Amino acid sequence: MKMKKLIAIFGVILFTSFLISSCGPKKTDEQNAASATTLNDTKFKTEQELHAANDSLYAALNAMFTGKLEPMNNLWSHTDNVTDMGPFGGRLTGWEAVGAEFNKEAGMRLGGKIVCKELHIYAGTDMGYTVCVEEGENMSAKGKPVLVSHRATNIFHLENGKWKLVHHQTDLSPQLEKATSEAKKPS
Repeated sequence: MKMKKLIAIFGVILFTSFLISSCGPKKTDEQNAASATTLNDTKFKTEQELHAANDSLYAALNAMFTGKLEPMNNLWSHTDNVTDMGPFGGRLTGWEAVGAEFNKEAGMRLGGKIVCKELHIYAGTDMGYTVCVEEGENMSAKGKPVLVSHRATNIFHLENGKWKLVHHQTDLSPQLEKATSEAKKPS
């Protein structure tokens, strides 16, 4: 008799546990689909924002080729952690060094235009990057066109609600190095 009571009590406990666990909050397929859609919408929006920031970078770069620095200065984060590894080689670390280099490059007034082709975007929540091929031309110190084509990586960080550039890296460009060194030679 005691055994039957124990089995009955155990059965009631199991049944009660089952009822309690099945009544808890569970996501339905509709809720899961809605969550996935929200995540996809957020990712798409972030990718669009990074695409726009990358477009701003190339517009700023082309403006810098005419001597205008403001767009480039506005796009970059102004922290000690930014880095630039441009087509002239070396690595610049910190906004002070990066900004000084841009000032120098703007003074060269290389002219021409660079565009970003074969764009790939990765969007995180507060960081993202773009990879592309920079193509176009600049002008040498002697006014001759210099063709440019190299790979580039741009890393952006979300800063106060805006995507700011924190790293730019390209292949080395011997043709640009040669063209800009012409400016250093006496006539």
